[in-house]
Amino acid sequence: MPVFIWEGKNRKNIAQKGEIEAPDESAVRLHLRRLQITPNKIKKKPKDLFENLEMFQPKVTQSEVIIFARQFSTMIDAGLPLIQCLDILHTQQENKTFKKALREIKSSVEGGSTLADALRKYPAQFDDLFVNMVAAGEIGGILDTILQRLAAYMEKTAALKAKVKGALTYPLIVIIVASVVVGIILVFVIPTFEKMFADFGKALPLPTQLVVNLSRFATGNIVYIIITIILSIFSFKKFLATSKGRILFDDAILKAPIFGPLLRKVAVAKFTRTMGTMMASGVSILDSLDIVAKTSGNKTIEKAIFSVRQGITEGRTMADPLAETGVFPSMVVQMISVGEQTGALDNMLSKIADFYDTEVDQAVENLTSMIEPLMMAFLGVVVGGLVVALYLPVFQMAGAVTG
Repeated sequence: MPVFIWEGKNRKNIAQKGEIEAPDESAVRLHLRRLQITPNKIKKKPKDLFENLEMFQPKVTQSEVIIFARQFSTMIDAGLPLIQCLDILHTQQENKTFKKALREIKSSVEGGSTLADALRKYPAQFDDLFVNMVAAGEIGGILDTILQRLAAYMEKTAALKAKVKGALTYPLIVIIVASVVVGIILVFVIPTFEKMFADFGKALPLPTQLVVNLSRFATGNIVYIIITIILSIFSFKKFLATSKGRILFDDAILKAPIFGPLLRKVAVAKFTRTMGTMMASGVSILDSLDIVAKTSGNKTIEKAIFSVRQGITEGRTMADPLAETGVFPSMVVQMISVGEQTGALDNMLSKIADFYDTEVDQAVENLTSMIEPLMMAFLGVVVGGLVVALYLPVFQMAGAVTG
């Protein structure tokens, strides 16, 4: 169905403009008449040659979805009809991909679909958690409250993700930079020094000889080294794509000596935050666990949550099977047990999430303060060691001359 661009004025003589999907211009005029808008200009929107090619379309960011949820909540709270809210949000949206999705969501709702079912057609923008909470909000008549909770939840989740990403990115960048510097020294710098060393007519010191041999190997096999690196990365990705490979990797990173404790705290914070938000919004505990497991991002955590879900279907409490997984700290299990006994599980989960958010902040700060001197020492040993090895023959020659 074609899209028309229109401009006009409302009853208060205020200029307005927007887009509408309609079979023809007369349908657009009829729609605007219902909205009590007098059109000045209506024209068919030109086709985007790349609109059907996903790779050329902009991605929808989480911040855009958060803004959408907050604005949607405010409009509903102000008493605007659902269709009008979607029309306004679609009109003001600048991201082409999101704009198209919102236009089609509005059309689905106009056609009699529920908002949750309309959102479910766009999993790239609205995940299972978002859709199920919207469904609960529609049923309970508290859609504005649910959207506010979703926005707050996504903001906290994004902040948590950014902290961890920042902590993990720093050492990775240092290692990559160090590897590039070492590669340049081995392939381009050392061969120049080697020609100079040949004129000395003396045996090279052991460290210098080792560096020269390493340079010869790197220079003579650079093509094979590059191919090996590419194949290793490709093989690792293929390994992670398998179920067994992903389980082994996810289990290993949770047990890693430095980053493992941090990632475990992040997993606990995400689990409790998501569970607390969904249960407070009226989503059943089984549906909540199912969604939390699928969005955990770690196969070990996912397996543990599914085992908890299975235990609940057998009539057990949440705390007992959670303790048996061995993945979650005993303090978390005990607090969840108290929450179940008092009937305030959603509040208890939110308190645990707040506590672990603070724990993650502290862990990231400690990790950063520990990694910085380690990275400096690493660079000093690797790059400094190469430089010292290169200049050892020069120092020996200078000593022989002065001696």
